[in-house]
Amino acid sequence: MEELTSFAKRRGFIFQASEIYGGIGGFWDLGPYGVELAQNIKQSWWRHFVNRNFNVVGLDSTIIQHPRLWQASGHVDTFVDPMVDCKACKHRFRADHVAGEDTNDLDKLATALADKACPNCGEKGTFTEPRQFNMMFKTHVGPVEDTGSTTYLRPETAGGIFAQYDNVRETTRAKLPFGIAQIGKAFRNEITPGDFIFRLRELTQMELEVFVKPDEAEKWYEFWKQYCMEWVQSIGLKADHIRLHDHADDERAHYAAASVDIQFEYPFGFKELYGIANRTDYDLSAHAKESGKDLSYFDEETKQRYVPYVIEPSVGVERLLMAVLLDAYDEEQVDGDTRVVLRFTPEIAPVKIAVLPLSKRPELSELSREIFKEIAGDWRVEYDETQSIGRRYRRQDEIGTPYCVTIDFDSLEDKAVTVRDRDSMQQERIAISELKSYLTQKLS
Repeated sequence: MEELTSFAKRRGFIFQASEIYGGIGGFWDLGPYGVELAQNIKQSWWRHFVNRNFNVVGLDSTIIQHPRLWQASGHVDTFVDPMVDCKACKHRFRADHVAGEDTNDLDKLATALADKACPNCGEKGTFTEPRQFNMMFKTHVGPVEDTGSTTYLRPETAGGIFAQYDNVRETTRAKLPFGIAQIGKAFRNEITPGDFIFRLRELTQMELEVFVKPDEAEKWYEFWKQYCMEWVQSIGLKADHIRLHDHADDERAHYAAASVDIQFEYPFGFKELYGIANRTDYDLSAHAKESGKDLSYFDEETKQRYVPYVIEPSVGVERLLMAVLLDAYDEEQVDGDTRVVLRFTPEIAPVKIAVLPLSKRPELSELSREIFKEIAGDWRVEYDETQSIGRRYRRQDEIGTPYCVTIDFDSLEDKAVTVRDRDSMQQERIAISELKSYLTQKLS
């Protein structure tokens, strides 16, 4: 983890937020290459989950919603984690993490904690009684800060989707099954954020809520479970680093008929990456009850009225970005030196092509900049004419650039360039007139 954190900073992927002030726990900034990687992941998700599906549309709801929405969803009462303090060193922890018990039952946790040592100071028998802690960030709307103005930063993006379900259905004339997708920020006041960007207090979610007929929910649950597995592999996760973990009765939410995690093997073990759940009719029924709005669906085929079930695939961008970084990272020996390379799939690579003139000589720079202008815009292209060509190749390898285009003095005569493949390091001479079509084929 230390190696990954250091590498991500050194190569401009991820920086600690407010680092010049000592940082702030649970918050991280994406650097120049991290933001491109995240953007490409989000675009891939949108293409595969929205554009390539017949009946899925998008939404962008606000971070601040009416507080009654979170009351209806259960977040006010149940969005809690068990918390415990060490009386010796005053450090605070997630009680279930220290106890090694995946439960929110305070009595079970208290029993398990009785003989546990503090992870910080090593003392035994110094923990307070575990207590529940609501993880939503509170804020106020309007000029007066009182109980009437209290609301929350959204802990998930799904709430806005459920609140707009009826408007979306009406305006798009959607028939079941149909989905609403959203990418956006969510906020969780985690007791113990950590493991780099795995557990954050500010995160980006990609969530899809698929509204289905109740008797077809199981079929669609299985479909989306498999679809998500295929997609994470398509963007570079290795099959032997991911697995499905079905939730037992005491693991899944009380409203879920079934739920499963796609787990990824992080340096600290297999942990949740992607969650898929059959949420039954819980959400629309709860919001209908709280708001007084009829959210039932009239099925013209069966002439029946019912509340749709919801299948929810949900993934955090940062957890996925971290997994992609881990699986892309590779080291190999080349001519006695260690070559570090990020083997991103072309679809998500932050930079697709690097244009590298062999020299700063004006005639080469002029031709190189013409080539850059020709291909930039279609892809993210980087221009670099500083340092030796070998060092520039290594730098592009370390940020995962699939192809380097080198312009040399022969290019002035033969009107061709050398294209270097990141993974094989093989080089091919390509006519400048054919370069764009060549790269299009390689990057498609």
